Amino acid sequence: MDYSVKINGETRQVEAEPGTPLLWVIRDELRLTGTKFGCGVASCGACTVHLDGEPVRSCQTYIEDIEGSEITTIEAVSADPVGAAVQQAWAELDVVQCGYCQSGQIMSAIGLLRETPKPDVSEINDYMSGNVCRCATYQRIRAAVQRASEILEA
Repeated sequence: MDYSVKINGETRQVEAEPGTPLLWVIRDELRLTGTKFGCGVASCGACTVHLDGEPVRSCQTYIEDIEGSEITTIEAVSADPVGAAVQQAWAELDVVQCGYCQSGQIMSAIGLLRETPKPDVSEINDYMSGNVCRCATYQRIRAAVQRASEILEA
């Protein structure tokens, strides 16, 4: 079945079976490999993308449910001021260790900062709790979210 997908500002046509997770459309059909497969059950957050500006787990979002929506992946976040600030903070604080979860972490951090521009540690922990980092870089992630908030405030 053919679907029209608006992703990163561009409308693309993809062929997929109903029930195909958005993650596989993004990675396999559109060749945007920044979004990662983690657990496949929406528990780790590695596959986080934005659906109409809100973070969602692409492994549990299905192709037939996104028609008419705008999808943003890690490949396009630098075009947004919040996304650019988060990426700058991540680079400044050298957050990444193995890096596997980081695209999902960044997508969630952008969602947090759009919702709460100056989050405290508790708000960061609560919002980011659905994103798992096997390297346990949580302290650097929290610091980067706070740094991104400072960048946006300046």
